[in-house]
Amino acid sequence: MSSVLHDNSSSTVIVAPARGFRGSVMLPGDKSISHRYALLAGFAEGTSRLTNFSTGADPHSSLGCMKAMGARVTTVGKTIEVTGTGGVLHQPKGDLDCGNSGSTMRMLAGLVAAQKGVYRFVGDESLTVRPMERIRKPLELMGARIELTDGHAPMTVHGGELTGIDFEAPIASAQVKTAVLFAGLQARGATSIAESVRTRDHSEHALRAFGATLERKDGRLRIEGGQKLRAIDATVPGDMSSAAFFLCAALLFEDSNLVLDALGMNPTRAAMLDVISAMGGVIKVLDVQETHGEIAGTIQVNRGRALVGIDIAGERAAQLIDELPVIAAIAPYTEGGVRIRDAKELRVKESDRIALVVKNLRAMGAEVVEHEDGMDIPGGQRLHGGVIDSGMDHRITMAFAIAALRAEGETAIRGAEAAAVSFPEFFTWLDELAIR
Repeated sequence: MSSVLHDNSSSTVIVAPARGFRGSVMLPGDKSISHRYALLAGFAEGTSRLTNFSTGADPHSSLGCMKAMGARVTTVGKTIEVTGTGGVLHQPKGDLDCGNSGSTMRMLAGLVAAQKGVYRFVGDESLTVRPMERIRKPLELMGARIELTDGHAPMTVHGGELTGIDFEAPIASAQVKTAVLFAGLQARGATSIAESVRTRDHSEHALRAFGATLERKDGRLRIEGGQKLRAIDATVPGDMSSAAFFLCAALLFEDSNLVLDALGMNPTRAAMLDVISAMGGVIKVLDVQETHGEIAGTIQVNRGRALVGIDIAGERAAQLIDELPVIAAIAPYTEGGVRIRDAKELRVKESDRIALVVKNLRAMGAEVVEHEDGMDIPGGQRLHGGVIDSGMDHRITMAFAIAALRAEGETAIRGAEAAAVSFPEFFTWLDELAIR
C-alpha cells in the first residue's frame, strides 16, 4: 500500500515494493486533446459536449481561461458542456491564470493574438521560469505585440489584426505549432508551418473536428484565415502519457497483466508502444475505433521476456519527451541499460527533468551519467528505497513511484500532490494494480 503523510506545505507518499502488477483500468481523457478541445470549444459557435475530459489540473486551467473570456462552462454528469463565444473573445476582467500549464499559456496566446484587446497571462512559480520566447517570434511576425518578463511569464499579448506567414519552426514543439495555427485561423491570407520533426497532430484533428480546413503538402501544414468553428460532441480518448507509467510498471514483473480501455492510440503518440515492445512487452490490441480523427483502442500488455534496455535519440526523443522520465526511472532494472540523447527540452519543462531524474536515481542507489541533452543509465542494477525530490513536477513524482515498485524497502516521494496536475487518480489506481 501507499500511505500519505502531510506537513504544512506538501504531501509525502510512501510507496512500498510490489510483487506483481495486474488489472484493468480506463484512463482519464488525454491531456493534450482536452486542452485543444477546451480552447476551441470556448472559441466556437454553439455548445460542445466533451465526455471523459481530463481530470488533471492543467486542462481545467484552459477551461478557466476560456470562461474568463466569455465562454460558459458547466458539468453535467461525466460531460463538460462548453458554450463558445462564436469567435469573439471578451476582454477578461483580470489576468488569465494558467496555473502550471505551459500548454494553456502558449496555445491560448495564439488564439487571443488576433483578438482586439490586451491579455495578461500569469501562472505558478514553475510556469514563470519556462520559455515563452519561442511563441513570441512567429506571433509578432504575424502582427501581434507580445511583452515577456526576461523571456518568461508574466506575458502580455496585445491582440489585433494578423497577416498569415510561412513559418519554419526552429524547434520541435506541438505547442508552438498550435499557437501559430490558432492565430492563422483568424489571420488575413494563409499561414503555413514547416517542422523539422513532425510533432503530435492533435491540433490538426481538433481544428478539423470543429469545422476548419487544413492541408499538408510538401512537408508544410497550411491553414487559411477567416474560418469559423462550430461546436462538437466528443469523447476524449484515454491519455497515452498517463498510460506510460502503468505500461512501464507492467514491464517490471514477469507475470504482469495490464488491460487499458479506450486508450488514445494516435500514431504521433504511438512511439511509447513501440518502446514497450522493444523493451520486452507484449501488446495485444483488442479493439480500435476512430472519432474526430483520433484513434482509441483497448490493449493488453504482458512482459514476454527479460526487460531489455534501449537507446533513444533524434526524432524518437522528441516524440517521447513526456515519457522519458519514466523510461529512465526503470532503466536500472533492464539488461543493457538505457541511453537518452537529443532531449535537452527536458531541462525546460515543469522542472529540469534531466537533473531531477539523475538526482533521484542516485538517491535510490543507481549509477547514472548525466549529459546536457540526456543521460546514460547502466542496466543490471538493484535499487533501494530512498527519499525522492519531485521538484513539484507531476511526471517526476509518478516516474519514481513506478521505480519504487521494484526497489528494496519503502520509497518516500516528497511533493507527491504534483501528480494532480495531470493524473489525480494516479496513486489510488497504482495501489489497485500493484500486487503486494
